[in-house]
Amino acid sequence: MTKTLARWFDSDVGHSFRTSPMAIVAAVIAFVCIFCSVFAGWVAPHDPFNLALLELGDARLPPAWSDGGSSKYLLGTDDQGRDILSALIYGARISLIVGVVSVLLSVFIGVLLGLLAGFWGGWLDSFLMRLCDVMLSFPPILVALLIAGVGRALFPNAHESLAFGVLIISITLTGWVQYARTVRGSTMVERSKEYVQAARVTGVAPLRIMLRHVLPNVTGPVLVLATIQVATAIITEATLSFLGVGVPPTSPSLGTLIRVGNDYLFSGEWWITVFPGLMLVLIALSVNLLGDWLRDALNPRLR
Repeated sequence: MTKTLARWFDSDVGHSFRTSPMAIVAAVIAFVCIFCSVFAGWVAPHDPFNLALLELGDARLPPAWSDGGSSKYLLGTDDQGRDILSALIYGARISLIVGVVSVLLSVFIGVLLGLLAGFWGGWLDSFLMRLCDVMLSFPPILVALLIAGVGRALFPNAHESLAFGVLIISITLTGWVQYARTVRGSTMVERSKEYVQAARVTGVAPLRIMLRHVLPNVTGPVLVLATIQVATAIITEATLSFLGVGVPPTSPSLGTLIRVGNDYLFSGEWWITVFPGLMLVLIALSVNLLGDWLRDALNPRLR
């Protein structure tokens, strides 16, 4: 493990990372958010899911520094008396899980369809690309809103895990198109190269050529796109939760906290909305900056 990290730091990508202050700052912010989310049970001072510990008398308490230090909650509480700091930590975990899982599913579907379309061509390529055109003609948030709304209507009393599944599927179905089009273009370039032609002449199966020879050479743009799409998926999840069709209201998602705080914003309880909004901006911005750095680091023309 140590030798692998040492080789990575000595590589061109590692040197690009070490010489980019913006990438280092973004990586630190992303690492802190991911660490707190993964170990939320140990990092968070309170458990926002434990309803037995919630006290309605502590609802909408201001941050500790804004009321002379009499509050025991550093960032205040929401309308249910939940600690905002703990809710942010658990909410970030929800957003990251939904974002990462939906992007992984989008990558799997998009890469698979892109490989098939670019390598085989013909009617399959035409059909898949027309399907992509149809998906691109609808705003992604509208498609996700429709799917999430239909899922909630069909299963109104469903378990929370099913609600998370509907949310992930709705984001996945609107995110695979970009991967398919990117991989399709790269595959069309790779399939005409000499090493692919040589593999065909020697009798290598087409499926083996796609998976062993073509796929490793088209994963660079996919990796960059996936990094950036994580931030987009997190924002989509927060938007759906803000609109009331995302995660269940009992879950302290960032979008849910922003929606709840919006009702109390003009009455002076600004912290319920401001702190979840800042957390969402930090996560999305750090991931986007890492994606921009990775795009430049993997671009041979910029080395």
